[in-house]
Amino acid sequence: MKALPVEPSMAPVAIGSRIRAARQAQRLTIDQVAEATGLTKGFLSRVERDLTSPSVASLVTLCQVLSISIGELFAVPETHLVRRAEAPKISLGGEGIIERLLTARSERRVQILSAQIAPHGRGESELYAVDCEVDVLHIVKGQLTLIMTNERYQLTAGDTLSFPGREPHSWINHSAEPVEALWILIPAASGN
Repeated sequence: MKALPVEPSMAPVAIGSRIRAARQAQRLTIDQVAEATGLTKGFLSRVERDLTSPSVASLVTLCQVLSISIGELFAVPETHLVRRAEAPKISLGGEGIIERLLTARSERRVQILSAQIAPHGRGESELYAVDCEVDVLHIVKGQLTLIMTNERYQLTAGDTLSFPGREPHSWINHSAEPVEALWILIPAASGN
């Protein structure tokens, strides 16, 4: 069997923004990295802006100082696109609500749900909790009341409420208008 010839790509590999992000994550200045690596500030600045490519030796030294692997600089990020019209419907309970999962089912770090709540729609009659650390409710359109054990929040378009995910709560749309809301769960709730 004959091997297929592969021509190298002439497209430059852009790693500068990843190097800059790694430096900033370590809270290091270009001056500090220059001193630790023996490279000049100007050279490091050009590398971070993808105006020049470091040698293999410089790249190894830079990665050691930044505590990252060379492979991390070239890794293809894992991305998932979920179009709202194709987002799967889910049901976390309640009446008069259509919920769609806007993040990939495999995503465990965060979960975003789109909720379309009909006029006078309501959550469970008893307060319930979601298995996540942080629950964020953002009202895109309309008005919604979030009910907690000792508090009620009247939320309108543009309002965002964050609370512990395991805090018992429910909700109700008292109005004759539909509500559009986003629920953001961090990390993703188990079992959805």
